Amino acid sequence: MAFERPEIIRPPSEHDSYYLPLTSGCSNNSCTFCAFSFTNLGVRDLQDVKQEIDAMYLYMNNHIMVPGQPDIVYIILRRWNGKKLFLQDGDALVYPYPKLVEALQHLGQKFPYIERIASYATPQDILRRSVDELKALRDLKLGILYMGVESGDDEVLQRIRKGATHEQMVEAAKKVKESGILLSVTVLLGLGGIKGSQQHSLETARILTRMDPDFAGALTLTLIPGTPLYKAYERGEFDLVTPFTSLQELKTIVQNSTFTNCFFSSMHASNYYAIRGTLPADREKLIKQLENILASKDPALLRPEFLRGL
Repeated sequence: MAFERPEIIRPPSEHDSYYLPLTSGCSNNSCTFCAFSFTNLGVRDLQDVKQEIDAMYLYMNNHIMVPGQPDIVYIILRRWNGKKLFLQDGDALVYPYPKLVEALQHLGQKFPYIERIASYATPQDILRRSVDELKALRDLKLGILYMGVESGDDEVLQRIRKGATHEQMVEAAKKVKESGILLSVTVLLGLGGIKGSQQHSLETARILTRMDPDFAGALTLTLIPGTPLYKAYERGEFDLVTPFTSLQELKTIVQNSTFTNCFFSSMHASNYYAIRGTLPADREKLIKQLENILASKDPALLRPEFLRGL
């Protein structure tokens, strides 16, 4: 089956990157809340990857467009500054390790001035790699990995079919940190539902403390039609928390997490209210912001539903 180039789904901080697909979909396509649960993993042929890198080189250095390359390649290249590159798709680190090394080596030969390469990675992807293998990828400029943690609560993780436990995600984080690669993680407010809200937020604070990432982002659960969690909601088997309960969860996480030095934000469009700051330095400031909005109970201070998005 021919490889189908995926749509661009990337972390907000990769807005100025070139998006190079190694895979499509996600190897762990079972998460009940995620749009990737509709997809199967596609793995791109290495020669095809190299041909795109060669086409990138020809355009950036000689303004030559290679016939047969998709239009999106040149749309991205026209505004690319050559500094950052993001490997698609949902977990490009699952790409076979020898081929991944060869792809990054080829990138380095054609673009020696790239400053940082990034990728999504599942905990399972990371656990499959040794620290030495991760260090080798770091030496090839893989500088940051983005991991979806979602929750620190094993009950929630099992219910959403995350495919990894609290302990496994902590172990994966330790490997990344030991390798010298930056770690950015995301958690999902509201994922425990109404009954599990307190346990979800406390356990999420605990796992963030144990993982001690460089960056952490909080998103708010948005139900996607067709996903298993959406169907559970329609059957009355899952209850969405209120916007203010999601902010109480956010406050609990900020209040109970301990970091060495972590940039923490809830700037994503799925959230009802945005905070950002460095923890622990800005902890009291962020807590005060959240306490003020929780005390006000004023919906006008929240992002309207029609402006929330994925």
